[in-house]
Amino acid sequence: RVTLLELMMVKVSDQNSVTSEEMNVFVRHADFLAVCFQEKCGAVLKLTAAADVEDEEALVTIRLLDVLCEMTSNSSQLEHLQAFPGLLETAVDTLRLTHLAGKQAVNVFTPTHAVTGQEEISHPAVGFKSHLIRLIGNLCYKNKENQDKV
Repeated sequence: RVTLLELMMVKVSDQNSVTSEEMNVFVRHADFLAVCFQEKCGAVLKLTAAADVEDEEALVTIRLLDVLCEMTSNSSQLEHLQAFPGLLETAVDTLRLTHLAGKQAVNVFTPTHAVTGQEEISHPAVGFKSHLIRLIGNLCYKNKENQDKV
């Protein structure tokens, strides 16, 4: 699943090679990806424990977020995802939970997390909170209703 999402990410981020037919396929799959992210976003919180670095559900959720960020960076998919029910709320709630998890103990979500070794640099959740913020920003871009929600 992670590999499939990485392939989608590459295709979505390369705007020049995407045909209009492929773009329509991405828009149709955007709903599915958003639902998957909403269902699995709690799995990332398992990464607060060092033992769960290889948690597959958490890795899938991280890749789902990456793909959704890329999709919302594209104007043809942005409006569709901005109107998707619950996606913005899920992103905001997940950001709150990861921020709280980082405050409760020193882990990958700790704001003052010092990168001291190669192991921590390659942690899959590094940048998760910034990607959540990117998604929230994209969903609020030129959308007064979503801006008011946040």
